[in-house]
Amino acid sequence: MESMKFKLYRSGIHLADIYYKENGISYSHRDIYSNTWSRVKEFKQADNQHLENYGLDFLEIHESLKSCSGLNFSSLNGFQLNKRIYERYSKVEGDTCDTHGIIWAERQRKFPVDIVTAGQSVIGFILSKRAECIILVLAGYECFTPLRSWENPLLSKAEFGVKFLGTQKVEMRDGIQLATDVWLPNGGIKESKLPAILVRTPYGKGRTFENYLGFVQRGYGLIVQDTRGREDSQGEFRSQGCERDDGDDTLSWVHRQDWCDGNIGMIGGSYLGYVQWAAASSGNPHLKAVVSIVTAGSPFIDLPRKGGTLISGILAWVFAMSERRFCPEAMVRNDWDNIIKIRPIKDIPRMVLGYDIPLWDEIISRSAKDGFWEDWDWSIRGDKINVPALIVSGWFDDNGQGSLEAWNTNKKNNRKDIKMILGPWLHKANTTRDIGEVSFGNNAIRYDMDLTFLQWFDRYLKGVNNGVDGIPAVQYYLQGKDEWRSAEAWTPEAAVQKKLYLDSRGNANSSSGDGKLNWQKAFHEAYDSYIFDPQNPAPFLVDISENELNVPADYKEVEKRRDVLVYTSDALEEEVTVAGEIYAEIYAMSSAKDTDWVVRLTDVDKEGNSRRLVDGLYRARYINDFKEEKLLSEGEIRKYNINMFHTANTFRKGHRIRVEITSGAENLIFPNHNTGNDSSTDTEYIVAEQKIFHSHQYASHIVLPVLQEENPQ
Repeated sequence: MESMKFKLYRSGIHLADIYYKENGISYSHRDIYSNTWSRVKEFKQADNQHLENYGLDFLEIHESLKSCSGLNFSSLNGFQLNKRIYERYSKVEGDTCDTHGIIWAERQRKFPVDIVTAGQSVIGFILSKRAECIILVLAGYECFTPLRSWENPLLSKAEFGVKFLGTQKVEMRDGIQLATDVWLPNGGIKESKLPAILVRTPYGKGRTFENYLGFVQRGYGLIVQDTRGREDSQGEFRSQGCERDDGDDTLSWVHRQDWCDGNIGMIGGSYLGYVQWAAASSGNPHLKAVVSIVTAGSPFIDLPRKGGTLISGILAWVFAMSERRFCPEAMVRNDWDNIIKIRPIKDIPRMVLGYDIPLWDEIISRSAKDGFWEDWDWSIRGDKINVPALIVSGWFDDNGQGSLEAWNTNKKNNRKDIKMILGPWLHKANTTRDIGEVSFGNNAIRYDMDLTFLQWFDRYLKGVNNGVDGIPAVQYYLQGKDEWRSAEAWTPEAAVQKKLYLDSRGNANSSSGDGKLNWQKAFHEAYDSYIFDPQNPAPFLVDISENELNVPADYKEVEKRRDVLVYTSDALEEEVTVAGEIYAEIYAMSSAKDTDWVVRLTDVDKEGNSRRLVDGLYRARYINDFKEEKLLSEGEIRKYNINMFHTANTFRKGHRIRVEITSGAENLIFPNHNTGNDSSTDTEYIVAEQKIFHSHQYASHIVLPVLQEENPQ
């Protein structure tokens, strides 16, 4: 093995050189503060601490380079290397017409590391994360990797070092001080003032700042703040309750800094996405751009009270947030099955951890949408939100309703400069091509997310006319065909709302057979019924420790239960493609005073596997936008309009469309005890008889956005 120099790039910035030779590794790295390079030194195991944040295993890469030596890649469609599986992905052209390389996509692994080859040599490695792309490439072969896109002359150049101004104590309107770190470009700044990027996090600013220092190297100021009651900030953590005012005050503080030019952006994912919309809902005029990644939404549309239910799956997050400093290790347990059965549920933290968690007490004790919940809900102040927004989410993002809510809120208020990217992703967006047994195309992971984020800020904070405002309004991944599509509206304008009606014999285990889905009304029975026992609810197929609550699992075994109604279309004679929001209109009766409804849409393949696409939850007692509660009366048939989220999927020829209805989703929600009592303290259970109606008067159905040009029925 000859000595080879590989160059390490993070979001297009050259940060280290790795020298591979037969008997060892050496390296040199850039000191981002002084913008100078270290001397070359031998790589030791302890040196992983210097490079671990990149996510690459440099020792394993060394073994890979030796193992791959001499392979004839041009004749292969795939190969295995160190227990990693690779498939041929795409051909990449070099600088001359007679040179090319091959990108090989790693499969069946979270955070896959793709390989780039040229001839018989491995010349690069590519790792994509939510908000950055890490590339290790043999010197001179950069043109075979996504680095080529970073050569765009309209991008802010990475020409600065980093200067840490220290931790500031930023005072909020009520006197509480929030710990706030500030970084500025170091050296060569011509302008006296700079645009700023603000990151607000409950997970510890010390865990977060490195992910965003690349913006400082490209001429932005960076502010990273511990939110109220977290880590080094004062106050009590009330989750989303204080983020509007605190975000507003922090934006104004940044604007007052003598180095700030008045243009401020925000970026981050999940809770770090939520704080952006909360701040925007204050109407603060200094917020000029947001990059919202897998954001949390309002509490009754998204977590923790989706559809009025109480999401048990958030316990892993609550445990991790139970003390002032974030403890992700608290999420991983092997006893979640027992924990979620503890009653009353208000006692769970004390019974498991030995102490109460005030946040948990507030979440479970407030059922109706009152002032407490409205403080969380940025969407009700949508008239004040007016900021260019790039929204990123995925079909299996368990906060995906938040991103959809952000889109709809902006469109309701006729906002411009709103873009959205929707991939086949979990909450950890853009980090896998395979979820359980479900596999997507090699193109499911994108290498350009961080590039697009930089272009967004360059456009709206620096005024660079780079064309990012002209990209399609929505880019989405079409499952079933494994291809990226674009649209100028969401739901796409080409979609036609079509109803699929429930027909008789809904219980899959009944002697009369399965229920049916029909495009036309056809009623053979007045209703289907099942018995719901809250002590034995149907499962929702997730692992709570994974803290991913929206996976596309196979529900064919769950559908065999007698408390699950199953309605299935005939085998499709032609493909049916749906893209956009999906709704259910269900007419139902329960013998109980209160209960839950779970409606699920699946894609059934020719082998009978029933892959979950979307579902909707609804607690029966709620009316009037969750602000009022009204228990069920005996014999009452009530109509439920249930939001089932959104998706894009082609049901292939020979596949079937299926709808399931049940009342439980164990692992996702605490089962409704059916008593009508306070769910936080209830220890009683009532078994309920549930009826789903599909008569002429009560025509239960789901509404699918069918792309008409592909499905001319």
